[in-house]
Amino acid sequence: MRILINLLLSTIAVLISAYLLPGVKVESFLTGVVVAVVLGIINAIIKPILVILTLPINILSLGLFTFIINGIIVLLVSAVVPGFKVEGFLWAILFSIVLSIVSWFISSFKL
Repeated sequence: MRILINLLLSTIAVLISAYLLPGVKVESFLTGVVVAVVLGIINAIIKPILVILTLPINILSLGLFTFIINGIIVLLVSAVVPGFKVEGFLWAILFSIVLSIVSWFISSFKL
C-alpha cells in the first residue's frame, strides 16, 4: 500500500511541475504515472553510475554538476516515455529542480 501512495504522490509532483513550467508537457494522468515510474527506475539504477563517473567534475563544481546529470536524466525520460515532452535542456534542468521542490513539499504533509 505504501508503494502505491508513494507512486501517487510522485505522479502528482510530476503533474504539478509540468503545469508550472510551460516548456514541459504531460499529456495525461497515466503518462504522469509512467514518467514517475521511469524516473524512479532511472534514478535508482543509472544516476548513481553517472554520479560516480563524473565525480571529479562534481567535486570541482562543488556538486553543481549534479544539476546537469538531473537534466540529462529528465531528457532521457522524455525520449523514452511517449506523451512527455521537454522543450530543451534548460527546461529539463528547471523541471528537475521544480520537481524536487514540489516532491519535498508534498512529502512534508505525508503521515
